[in-house]
Amino acid sequence: MPPADIKASTAPVDADTRLAPGRPGHRRMSFALFAAGVAAFALLYSTQALLPAISAGLGVTASAASWTVSGATGALAVCVLPLSALSERFGRRTMMTASLAVAVAVGLLVPFAPNLEWLIALRAVQGAALAGLPASAMAYLAEEVRPQALIATIGLFVAGNSIGGMSGRIVTGWAAQLWGWRAALAAVGLLSLVCAVVFRLLLPRARHFTPGTLNPRALARTVRTHLADPLLGRLYGIGALFMTVFGAVYTVIGYRLVEEPFSLPQGLIGSIFLVYLVGTVSSAAAGRLVGRVGRRGALYLAGATTTAGLLLSLADTLGAVLLGLVLITAGFFAGHAVASSSVSRTAKTGRAQASALYQSAYYLGSSAGGTLGAMAFHAAGWTGTVLLGLLAVAGVAGITLYGTHSARTAERRLLLASAARH
Repeated sequence: MPPADIKASTAPVDADTRLAPGRPGHRRMSFALFAAGVAAFALLYSTQALLPAISAGLGVTASAASWTVSGATGALAVCVLPLSALSERFGRRTMMTASLAVAVAVGLLVPFAPNLEWLIALRAVQGAALAGLPASAMAYLAEEVRPQALIATIGLFVAGNSIGGMSGRIVTGWAAQLWGWRAALAAVGLLSLVCAVVFRLLLPRARHFTPGTLNPRALARTVRTHLADPLLGRLYGIGALFMTVFGAVYTVIGYRLVEEPFSLPQGLIGSIFLVYLVGTVSSAAAGRLVGRVGRRGALYLAGATTTAGLLLSLADTLGAVLLGLVLITAGFFAGHAVASSSVSRTAKTGRAQASALYQSAYYLGSSAGGTLGAMAFHAAGWTGTVLLGLLAVAGVAGITLYGTHSARTAERRLLLASAARH
């Protein structure tokens, strides 16, 4: 008989040291990235709920004021890929920390912008700084979390985004009503400072990161490889189109609610963003939804939910508009969680670049949605904004249908090839 200690040593051991629910460090990591998501979205969209007040305070049009949002998201879209390359060299944790630190510092300067031009410039710098966070976070999760827990964990990070977007808008709405839009931006800066400190204190050190070298040619090859991948290309398009809808709706909704027949004060308009809580739930539940209906099924449901919300929001009753926003928000966050997690699972190498390309497409969609949504509102009112959103959702449906058709065609070819061999 072998000794007891030798017998015990042959018991199965879980060799996978990556994080998963119930394992040490997973809860700390989840809270840390949740806090980072709160800070990032609160800062990135800090002016969105304030656009009517900024228009009035600086004497500018809705389209001009919308650049305080589009400038930040556009700069993020442009800078996310080069900063993701730096994360491959210096580490995900380092890049996320630096990004939040710079963005918070600029956020504390934004309230003192003397005019619209300075405000847009500072917001662009802030967006560029934040570019180091999202792709690095996705790559960190893909490396440090077990695959079966990845969608749920990314969903929690996205949920932090929704909480940040919601809290930032609510804080700015009421602060602007009480003390003006500049004080509102200062409040968001302080809130984000607290979240950044929590993030840095809680996030575990990376255990599965291998530093790479800064090789522009290798980076270009990796980017070309990702862009040539049909599935990744479809996911990038889906993320951009979903965000076009979301950016258009939430950039313009404040202007609609401040006008007749609603005539809501700034504080109540900010509180409308409580519907972001729906996004928290839908993004966190995306993993279960995929388990039941598959990824494409989840995208179809997200698109249908968003479409229903857009149509319902055309009504001139506050209850219908609110319900429409709930459906739009639920559909968007579910679709975003499914698409972004699919990118992390699909890319086998260069995950930071794959996530960066998704984030770039996503925030270009946000920038385009904000600007085009404001232009459509100026030209045709809320109906114009809704039509823009419906076109974008139709694009999501078209891409998903094409993906379904391609997958079925590939399956038939495999079956025919298998039959021919036998």
